Amino acid sequence: MANLSLLLALLILFTPSLCCPEYQKQALLEFKSSLIKTTSSPSLESPVELGSWNSSSDCCNWNKVICSTRFHSRTVIALYLDSLVFKQSMEPIVVTSTILTPLFRIRSLMLLDMEGNQIQGELPGGGFANLSKLVYLDLKNNHFNGSIPSQLFHLRYLQYLDISGSSFHGILSGEVGSLQNLRVLKLEENFFGGNIPKEIGNMTKLQQLCLRSNKFFGEIPSSFSYLKGLEELDLRDNSLSMNIPIFIGNLSNITILALSNNRLTGKIPSSIENLTKLETLQLENNQLSGEIPSWLFTIKGMKRLFLGGNHLTWNSNAKIEPKFMLSELSMKSCGLTGEIPYWISKQKTLQVLDLSENKLEGMFPQWLVEMEVGNIFLSDNSLTGSLPPRLFNSQSLSVLSLSQNNFFGELPNNIGNATSLIVLMLAENKFLGKVPQSISNIYTLLLLDLSSNRFFGNLPDFSSNEVLGFIDFSSNEFSGEIPTNFSQEIKLLALGKNKFTGRLPRNLTNMSKLEHLDIHDNKITGELPEFISQISTLQVLNLRNTTLQGSIPNGIFKLSRLQILDLSNNHLVGNISPKFGNFAGMIETSNEFSSLPDIVAIKIELHYLIVIWKKSKRSLSTRNLQLYSLLDLSMNKLVGEIPASLGRLKDLKLLNISHNILSGKVPISLGDLESLESLDLSHNKLSGLIPRTLAKLQELSTLDVSNNELTGKIPVGGQMDTMNDPNFFANNSGLCGMQIQVPCAEELSPTESSKDESKETLFLWKGAEIGYSFGFFTVVGILYYTGYFVPKPLPNHRSQ
Repeated sequence: MANLSLLLALLILFTPSLCCPEYQKQALLEFKSSLIKTTSSPSLESPVELGSWNSSSDCCNWNKVICSTRFHSRTVIALYLDSLVFKQSMEPIVVTSTILTPLFRIRSLMLLDMEGNQIQGELPGGGFANLSKLVYLDLKNNHFNGSIPSQLFHLRYLQYLDISGSSFHGILSGEVGSLQNLRVLKLEENFFGGNIPKEIGNMTKLQQLCLRSNKFFGEIPSSFSYLKGLEELDLRDNSLSMNIPIFIGNLSNITILALSNNRLTGKIPSSIENLTKLETLQLENNQLSGEIPSWLFTIKGMKRLFLGGNHLTWNSNAKIEPKFMLSELSMKSCGLTGEIPYWISKQKTLQVLDLSENKLEGMFPQWLVEMEVGNIFLSDNSLTGSLPPRLFNSQSLSVLSLSQNNFFGELPNNIGNATSLIVLMLAENKFLGKVPQSISNIYTLLLLDLSSNRFFGNLPDFSSNEVLGFIDFSSNEFSGEIPTNFSQEIKLLALGKNKFTGRLPRNLTNMSKLEHLDIHDNKITGELPEFISQISTLQVLNLRNTTLQGSIPNGIFKLSRLQILDLSNNHLVGNISPKFGNFAGMIETSNEFSSLPDIVAIKIELHYLIVIWKKSKRSLSTRNLQLYSLLDLSMNKLVGEIPASLGRLKDLKLLNISHNILSGKVPISLGDLESLESLDLSHNKLSGLIPRTLAKLQELSTLDVSNNELTGKIPVGGQMDTMNDPNFFANNSGLCGMQIQVPCAEELSPTESSKDESKETLFLWKGAEIGYSFGFFTVVGILYYTGYFVPKPLPNHRSQ
């Protein structure tokens, strides 16, 4: 017995501990401490996150930690540390990449998941070099920047690498080809540029390659032909060009081929017919041409087919008998004519149908109603008739886009039965009558566009529609007072070109998230109220042609996010305040415009602002509004001088203060409007010289100073040399210059010039110096910005 007791004691003494090594526990506790300190987030103490991490317990028993199970040791091999950091307020959370430093001491790691932690900064290459056993690395949805450190390409056991959804940039190094055991490479949604490295062809074990949403250009590398095991190739949303390579058809394991939103040309290669495992083919929004091949409809496993937005043509005489059963079909702008193709009725599992921007005719087919498709895009065709009531009895219908057709009649009274509807777009048809009250029963509705029809009467009460964020009722015949019976969640409210009357209601201030307010071309009485300043989220305000009176209130200058302001064609009086130069949204445009979310893999884009800009119509959409900044105070009764502070609005693209009673000199500070494309100062009483600083405006394409009292030589150099329409300089006191083919009698000396332009850089004048008698032009040029909201829906399919 004594010997047995001694043996048991020796076994206990020399049996290795089954706890994780102390140094690994300390590394994890240090990581936790740094994270809590950085984020100041008490929620990190909760048991569901890192609450189990404490010094008195074995780290192998901690939440989000996996250890090896070998008999002789237990080391940390996997850390699932995704989504630890949640941004719960507007306060910025700064988590730098140094937070990873303690983890680099755990050299036994085989799996590291740090997804979605808002980590920023460059990846620490030296640290990752320590993790030589890594097999799986997930860093997606953070804010990393810089380039991928070369040490990452030397992790020879790595099979899964996902660094998507960050801000990596620069050229993707060819060293990536060293990861020859890699099965999955996901680099999407970054800023990588240049050519896709041909060395990726060395990664012959790749099964999934996702480079979507970067800035790659050039052709698809021929070395991809070696990726025989590839199952998914996603190169969408880049700038790739040339033809789709024929070798694609030899990648026999491909199930997903996604090449949408590039600049690919040529025909759809016939070799794709060989991809018998193909389930998803996304070729939309390229520059492909030729006839849509009928063999595409014989690939039996196809479930999602996207061909729209190219230069493809459809053979209406082709007999199509599909062998597949699709869930999604996009043939937008494919030249379809006649009625909606009947073969689509055989696709019993169809959930997304996009046939927009074709030349389809006829009525909404009954068979399509009976299919209960969830997402229907038929906008921009020539369809006609009334909408079948049964369409709205569907509990599957989520998106219905029928804008820009010839549908007519009243909306069915049972429209409110479509209780799953998220997007309803019926703009630019011939609908009339009152909007059924039942429409307010669709509590899932996010976007409602009924613009450019002949609806009349009062609007339903939408105050209980809590998710309804985008409303466009413009260009109808609605009447009564300006409605405010909308949810506090509303972000876009377009009511322009109706018959609304009365004062602007104070209840507008209840819409605490409103970013875009358009009430142009209604009969608003009274002055622009001070309470408008309480809608602090406003970025777009359009009150053009609403008969507003009085002066512009000081409260409007508290709208610091405002970047599109149109108060033109009213009866406003007083001066242009120097405070106009304080609009932060016009000094630096925001990138925070609310855009419409992705809905069942379909990105809806609402083109709701059309302006006459540089003598042509241009549509500003929810996607690119962040690129524009406009200020239009034209056609009022404003007096005084133009404030020099306007020169601070460096992101302004259009400035129109024409048709007022402004006097004094044109400020030389307007030459600081470096983004300006259109400047209209016409029909005022401005005097003196046109500032030479305007020659600095490299983006300027339209300048109208006609009908003033300006004198002297029109500046030359830069874009000023292209301003050669004499109408835009007509009816002044004595302008001359090569742009209007009126020679100047003599050049101003630098001394004389400095009296008006003491802060200007002197330019070399190259105009004619021979004296001739001055001529004048009687043609009056009038250019002014007349923006109004005309929804022009353009569905843009983008699979997620």
